[in-house]
Amino acid sequence: MLKNHIKIAWRSLKKQPFFTFLNTFGLAIGIAGALLISLYIYDELSYDNMFADADRIHRINADIKFGGEDRKFAVAPAPMAEALDNDFSEVELATRFRTRGSALIRKANTEVNIKEQHATMVDSTFFEMFGIDLLAGDLKTALKAPNTLILTKTAAEKHFGIDNALGQNLLLNNTETYTVTGVIDDLPNNSFLRDHTIFMAMAGYEDSRIVNWGSNNYQTYIKLIPSANVEDIQAPLRGFLGKYVIPGVQQFMPGITEEQFKAAGNHLIYSTIPLLDIHLKSDRVAEISANNDIQSIYILSFIAIFLIVLACVNFMNLSTAHSLKRAKEVGIRKTLGSKKGELIRQFLIESGLVSFGSLLLAILLAIIALPFFNDLADKDISMPYASPFFWLILLASGATLGLLSGSYPAFFMSKFIPVKVLKGTSSNSLGGGKVRNALVVFQFAISVFLIISTLVVYQQLEYIQNKDLGFSKDQVLIVDDVFSAGDQVTSFKEEVKKLGFVKNATLSGYFPTPSSRSDSTFAPVEGATDQENALSMQRWGVDQDYISTMGFEIIAGRNFDQRFKNDSTSIIVNESAVAVIGVSPNEAIGMRYTPDLGSENPTYFTIIGVVKDFHFSPFKNEIESLSLHLEKMAYSLAVKLEEGSFSNAIASIEGIWNKVAPGQPFDYYFMEDSFNNTYRAEQRLGRIFIIFTILSILIACLGLFGLAAFNAEKRTKEIGVRKVLGASVSQITYGLSVDFLKLVGVAILVSLPIGWFAMNKWLEDFSYRIEIGWWVFVLAAFLAVAISILTVSYQSIKAAIVNPIKSLRTE
Repeated sequence: MLKNHIKIAWRSLKKQPFFTFLNTFGLAIGIAGALLISLYIYDELSYDNMFADADRIHRINADIKFGGEDRKFAVAPAPMAEALDNDFSEVELATRFRTRGSALIRKANTEVNIKEQHATMVDSTFFEMFGIDLLAGDLKTALKAPNTLILTKTAAEKHFGIDNALGQNLLLNNTETYTVTGVIDDLPNNSFLRDHTIFMAMAGYEDSRIVNWGSNNYQTYIKLIPSANVEDIQAPLRGFLGKYVIPGVQQFMPGITEEQFKAAGNHLIYSTIPLLDIHLKSDRVAEISANNDIQSIYILSFIAIFLIVLACVNFMNLSTAHSLKRAKEVGIRKTLGSKKGELIRQFLIESGLVSFGSLLLAILLAIIALPFFNDLADKDISMPYASPFFWLILLASGATLGLLSGSYPAFFMSKFIPVKVLKGTSSNSLGGGKVRNALVVFQFAISVFLIISTLVVYQQLEYIQNKDLGFSKDQVLIVDDVFSAGDQVTSFKEEVKKLGFVKNATLSGYFPTPSSRSDSTFAPVEGATDQENALSMQRWGVDQDYISTMGFEIIAGRNFDQRFKNDSTSIIVNESAVAVIGVSPNEAIGMRYTPDLGSENPTYFTIIGVVKDFHFSPFKNEIESLSLHLEKMAYSLAVKLEEGSFSNAIASIEGIWNKVAPGQPFDYYFMEDSFNNTYRAEQRLGRIFIIFTILSILIACLGLFGLAAFNAEKRTKEIGVRKVLGASVSQITYGLSVDFLKLVGVAILVSLPIGWFAMNKWLEDFSYRIEIGWWVFVLAAFLAVAISILTVSYQSIKAAIVNPIKSLRTE
């Protein structure tokens, strides 16, 4: 019987190639899109689960409000790990990281440096914490001794080769000598340590042993014992404020108590976050690597569901519309004794064949599109061909889709009454008009919602690109690691400034785009121990040319000037800092602050200028208080270039660099590129939105095209009569199209408020954001109407120009 059902189903599908193509291709597009998104989501959800006992590992977070700033840190004080180990029986192990950024590496007795982008200091418990094995070396001794390090496989091969790495000496940043004591495998791309290639021993690092609860610089991880509940340590962890922090900072602020600290509106809350949640649920200061946002996963999940639902709706719509042609077939089969159950099975087998055919086509489309999708999503995803679970999921999904999409048409058509359908008296009621119309509304409502979402995302990105940032990011070339030139750094800068295409140049390690960050708590000279007057600020070391090169606007006071010797103890602050102080910019000039709380010989800095606020954090964050001071030590040179050929400028600057720092790598980037990288996640989301919005519209249009064709075929005789009675082609086209346009209009009315609400929720994450204009909804509505008219008009015009003799000759 099954074989017979399959044979009949195959013949039926072959008999209607247009109907079969629309259903198969529509389903295939939906499945392929959903498959690609599912692979992306699976990759995002798999972050860090390769580590041993990952479900028992947690990181310590710190929420601190003090000195006018409210910050959320991914780092904790140096003594935190030891305190956790001592105070909690639930803690099996603790380990710390302190990132060092990039590092220049060279073998002993050589002059040529090679740059490693990510070097990190770690405790020797690192291996046990994350279950990492050594390819070479001894777990018991690696990272135990000061000035030792381990390399990843790629880094070891780059410098020595895996077999020759152990015992070799490396010079870091031309100053520190380290011995290689181990080699580990490269860390996976879906781990928080994915970019790190050098791990240096924390042992011997003096700062890591200082009991300073007022400084937060260490990513601290704990592993709980199997029977522990992480909630049990939250309250005692919050108690660290009174137990450790307040006594620890009393050397800076004598007499301060926990009650006074809280009464001043301050807080310090330590908490934990599971390792497996960090990638998607943590966006804090000093994250060890860039994270994604769980919101984007929710959005993509909805898009995948929408694509599948749209494709299924297409199938149901076209199948019920097609029921007009199948009505007499059903009537005859019922008359000959077919039961309702047999008819349902027959139609479900037909939908199953379409579903599995679509699944095969979808897999092929996904394989073809995967390289482009990887570029779009900035991923390196591959099809898990070797995974039985993957194929099981696909087969189960194909069967489920066939059942879901075919169930309504199967049950609908099996209800036909033989007498009526064979007499032709119920043709007007066939096809489930109300349900079909509701499904069309649903399809286009989703499409209009995605159009609105895409427009808003791109409008916000355009706002970010064009907003006045308070600094000039264009044509600024940043040369990294200039410290490797030693005492020739200043000469390098001055030689670069002499080039004709250079407007200005400045030495610093701090820039408005992603770079080093450092913050300090300042206190006024009067009341230096009064926490209510404390001022927490970013503290950036710069030179005299910094403000003019960056294009900052001074709104009060003056710039640094080498003619004033006292400028070595002067600072320039931003508007946000002045707002926290509670005075006007002009009143702030001359005020004195010190960052040396508790010192016997503090250095006092005088405010000599105020710059207009500029954005140095993502637009999701408010602008923080900031101070600039003169500093001789510099890590980078920022060069403001004239418009023109950047390749010639780079070549000239590199030529100067090779003269002053032979053998040192010339590493550079443009500030604008660094700025754009800050919003890579939003840009990626925008690109994904536009691609899958187009797919959803394509699926909806395929369904609408098919419905228009069947509608025109159903009304063939009516069109012939109207033409005989004098109706024009335009009148007939309008009559055939207007019903569909009404449905699109209803879809627009449904989707507009949903789109407005959803995108306003998305924009709430940005401190600086657009307001959604009315034109967004008008444009979305116009696009939906225009697309539907183009889709329907072909079939309508085709039906309207048919000679009425052909449609009426049998009457």
